[in-house]
Amino acid sequence: MSIPSISSIIATTSTPHVTAPNAPASVDGGSSFGSAMIDALNSVQSAQATADQLNIAAVTGNLPDIAQATIASTRAQVEVQLVSAVRNRAVDAFNSIMNMSA
Repeated sequence: MSIPSISSIIATTSTPHVTAPNAPASVDGGSSFGSAMIDALNSVQSAQATADQLNIAAVTGNLPDIAQATIASTRAQVEVQLVSAVRNRAVDAFNSIMNMSA
């Protein structure tokens, strides 16, 4: 049984990186939590784009080592889980602060 290769693949358009207008710096001159989260989201987006490209190359037969696609997909998944966990902790901390009585 012969499986014909895909002759054309629609190129995925890259979504723009997340930016925060007027992101304030922290008091000590370092970056704020918001800018750290934006950097993490941009990293996740980049990892997902890389995984997508490698998966397409693997499906079309242009990737000699399928492990590269598997590793890239797993890395993107772990990054999403990490950013999600940090966001959830931040929301929980915010809610705890808002529930405190003065």
